[in-house]
Amino acid sequence: MGLDRSRHDNQSDQWRKRTGAWRSRALRWASVPRRLIFVTVAAAGALAAQTAMKHNDSLPEINLQNLIGPNPQPITGVASVIDGDTIEVHGQRIRFNGIDAPESHQYCDDAKGFEYPCGRRSAEALDSFLAASRPVQCTFVTWDRYHRYVGDCRRADGASVAAWMVGHGQALDWPRYSHGAFAAQQGESQAAKVGLWVGNFQAPWDWRASHADGAAPLRQPLGAVSRKLIAQSGGYSCEPRRYCSQMSSCDEAQWYLHNCSWGRKLDRDGDGVACETLC
Repeated sequence: MGLDRSRHDNQSDQWRKRTGAWRSRALRWASVPRRLIFVTVAAAGALAAQTAMKHNDSLPEINLQNLIGPNPQPITGVASVIDGDTIEVHGQRIRFNGIDAPESHQYCDDAKGFEYPCGRRSAEALDSFLAASRPVQCTFVTWDRYHRYVGDCRRADGASVAAWMVGHGQALDWPRYSHGAFAAQQGESQAAKVGLWVGNFQAPWDWRASHADGAAPLRQPLGAVSRKLIAQSGGYSCEPRRYCSQMSSCDEAQWYLHNCSWGRKLDRDGDGVACETLC
């Protein structure tokens, strides 16, 4: 009888210890701030989503800051152009949402098959467009995987920067992120053969993939003459001619367009063709 009583007392002690441990854990969880619990759960969800993204490029990029932090306020100011799809305002780099422009070191072929610095040409076109109506205002959309501010930007007159760049063939609609928002503008620029569409080019996302090692392509800087142009230059010089009336042929005008600092004056509509009365 005494043995049974002792065994019963031991079992009761073990039950009380387990109950006390459960109560202690419950009290500790109750003392944890709800925001901390939410952040932990959100972080776990974001990590799972990022893992899934590695196997499915069609999923949107997810950033924990987008889930738990307030969105930045719109940014307004005079922009410095970094390249055809990126500007800087008040020290903040801003990438245009839904479009992709040629990289700074990227070259394309014009209507005659001559190489030209399409990345620089895109940046120059953007700079001229923004200078016509300042300041620019950018509304936050998301952070990209490199923690860059991605936004929708408009000039002071309300003109959409991204739509203008695509509509003038200086950038491409990027369906992966735009969902075709600028498909109409791209169709128009392609049909009109302006900007990039005047010749042949590699889509910027494909160009980056082919230069994934980060090495700059073996290209010549703006103002240098490619081998093809040297063979056909006929001894052209950037001085003293500066007007279409001084050009004797389309090839000569194209040479000045691509190889002289003032050459853009020969292409007033920005379609990549100089002195169209000759070409």
